[in-house]
Amino acid sequence: MPRPGRPAKPKQPLHKQIEGFLDMLMSEKGAALNTRHAYERDLIDVESYLKPKSVDIVKATTANIRDYLGELAHKQHTKGEQTAQIAVRTVARRLSALRQFYRYLVSENFRKDDPTSTIESPKQTRTLPKTLTEAEVSHLIKTAAGMGGANSQRLVCLLEMLYSTGLRVSELVGLPISSVNEGSQFLIISGKGGRERMVPLSEPAQKALNSYLKIRPQFVGADDDGARGQWLFPSKTSVIGHLTRQRFAQLLKELAKAADMSVEKVSPHVLRHAFATHLLRNGADLRSVQKMLGHADIATTQIYTHMLGEDIKKKVVEKHPMNRANAGR
Repeated sequence: MPRPGRPAKPKQPLHKQIEGFLDMLMSEKGAALNTRHAYERDLIDVESYLKPKSVDIVKATTANIRDYLGELAHKQHTKGEQTAQIAVRTVARRLSALRQFYRYLVSENFRKDDPTSTIESPKQTRTLPKTLTEAEVSHLIKTAAGMGGANSQRLVCLLEMLYSTGLRVSELVGLPISSVNEGSQFLIISGKGGRERMVPLSEPAQKALNSYLKIRPQFVGADDDGARGQWLFPSKTSVIGHLTRQRFAQLLKELAKAADMSVEKVSPHVLRHAFATHLLRNGADLRSVQKMLGHADIATTQIYTHMLGEDIKKKVVEKHPMNRANAGR
């Protein structure tokens, strides 16, 4: 969205091969719309660097790509608010997008070689996800409940549901009203790549949801034509009809201040991490947590075991169903 008072910049037409690659990601690999947008931004940035040098991105050489990544790394390092590790992650992500793009070009016979094949990804140090303690999550929910009013009830519902399910923030705010079944014991989630999963709601989350549903019409409005009414968390001010990720993140920052907690420590993603970490700490097996988080690869879920004490980590590993199966062979 353009800033108020500023006209929207005209969108430049996409390179034909970039557009074909992005279409392939969605149609053949089931990529989500957000994933498509991320790849589009990455490739447009590369193209913007190459164009002034009269280089077509489809015909770029290994030297062209190395020069681009070198300049990108330099820019990231010189930004005061950026750390060296963020610079490394940015370069690695951009290189990953280029690898997939050129593999697509080779597979479609648009070129014979992959210019990224001899370029090594920068080494990244593993950073553990930020999380909250159980007491901190409880304090946030109590603070939200103490604010009073419809906005307070909605925020408590959002917090309880996020902490109960570990949903991605885009999944949570974009829940259709149809995802809530009768009795509200489970949610049907359509996640990345269109993969559906069912996640259970804790009793506190069920109670918060039922309370919120009674006052939900206040967020729809009497003049709604159905655009907002289809969402579980409608918004009168949002263009897309439901609460946005950005607005929810803003609400959490305001809540953190009210709770006398660091605003840097509280975000929707941190609550998702708290959900996974606390489940594992209390004896849940890794496969169950993987399914609830919607991770395609269990290796993604395993990072949470690094946040546990050695005794608890051992317990999680021992109770993991795959490990038990291997032990019996």
